Amino acid sequence: MDKFTRNYSIALGVISVVVLAWLVYEDPQVSELNALLAADAEINNYPYRFKVLNLQNGSAVMSTPRSAAFPVHRALGLLFPRLATRAQDDPDVMKAQQELAEIQKRARAIVMASGKVKGVRWELDKNWLTRHGVQFSAP
Repeated sequence: MDKFTRNYSIALGVISVVVLAWLVYEDPQVSELNALLAADAEINNYPYRFKVLNLQNGSAVMSTPRSAAFPVHRALGLLFPRLATRAQDDPDVMKAQQELAEIQKRARAIVMASGKVKGVRWELDKNWLTRHGVQFSAP
């Protein structure tokens, strides 16, 4: 192997390791909060995994399957496929909507009770929605 190829390979290897480390790194405080969420039986048994995405200055950004941009009725159809074709005022849909709200409030309460968080901001989990076949247009 000539000198250029050897140096190029080393540089490429170092860059690859740095990029990989950057992709898998999670703030230890975020990991701790997510572990608290995963330890809760009710949250853990729900079909959607609420998680802390980011923590800055005491404010946690948490994922959610619904927002003004993606209505709860559509999110429930992904979480519970049997509800996908039902009307929004169907009693089972209303019950599922109430359960989602309660689980989301519980997730928020657990994160807030940690003592590390002063507030929570919800962010639509576009990655989860994309994995479930929802496509978003460019902003």
